[in-house]
Amino acid sequence: MAGHSPSAKPRVTVLAAAPSVSVEIVEEPGDEDSGADSRTAIHLHAGGQGAWVASMAAALGAEVIMCSPLGGEFGEPLRHLLTVDGITVRDTSLEAGTGAAVVEVRSDERATVADMPSPALGRHELDDLYGMTLVEALDSDVLVVTGVDPPSLVPADFFARLVADVGAAGVPVVADLSGEAALAAIAQAPTVLKMSHEEVLDAELASDEGVDALRKAGEKLVADGIDAVMISRAADPALLVTGEAARLITTPDIQTVMHQGAGDSMTAGIAVGLARGLDVVEAVRLGASAGALNVARHGLGSGRREHIERFAKQIEVGDVLGKGD
Repeated sequence: MAGHSPSAKPRVTVLAAAPSVSVEIVEEPGDEDSGADSRTAIHLHAGGQGAWVASMAAALGAEVIMCSPLGGEFGEPLRHLLTVDGITVRDTSLEAGTGAAVVEVRSDERATVADMPSPALGRHELDDLYGMTLVEALDSDVLVVTGVDPPSLVPADFFARLVADVGAAGVPVVADLSGEAALAAIAQAPTVLKMSHEEVLDAELASDEGVDALRKAGEKLVADGIDAVMISRAADPALLVTGEAARLITTPDIQTVMHQGAGDSMTAGIAVGLARGLDVVEAVRLGASAGALNVARHGLGSGRREHIERFAKQIEVGDVLGKGD
């Protein structure tokens, strides 16, 4: 694990195997008081789970290295958008081209109008991405492994090998995955596994969405070697399971502006907390704060470090029932 002085930035590597460019069409309401008419605005953003995690980690003051395949007409625009956010991009050549999506934003809803995902990565593209990510991760304080959509873009064993190899070198791994990729990574025991309760159910890791069933699922995963399991539960308190206890993570009620991106912001906060040397409970407190404040913003994976760190003091961490049967 890469060391750093207290004054140095923690270094976080993020695997983003399927980033995209998001063209957002936003209907902005008018202002009756000033007489301003409503208008249509068009914005260009970095999209995809890995990009949103990387953006929030950078906002929290980390040195962020994002490893991705880039290419085609959207590759360079995406690199520019990420660089503007303070992210260092390490990329491999993607012959088929980076994906893109057109998204319409109205009120607190996002609707995808058109989607052009990247095709599945070829054997040599996967090899290059793997080697690059491994090298960067071994020189970092934390590796964050994010998934792809659709899942067919990258085989599940790619994630499993990366979790195993980086973990064996003593670098903490935060895995935010679903489906077959999550199950493959789970078998290699990442340091922290973050999933939503829907993803836990879809993977058949829990019998139902109740706290008791989710807790038992988390305890089994911890018994199999994972240090901490973080299960987000939409508007309900998240569940953190470690070898010591299961805890509910409760945030103050906040009016939602945009609910998407909260989970990715939570993952970023947890990773940055671990990279700073915080224990997992305090890292989760930071992550919960980042996720909660993100829903109060229009931008996905965005926020201000000062606000997130101060708001983290408002996050309640409590104990739930003891070990399950």
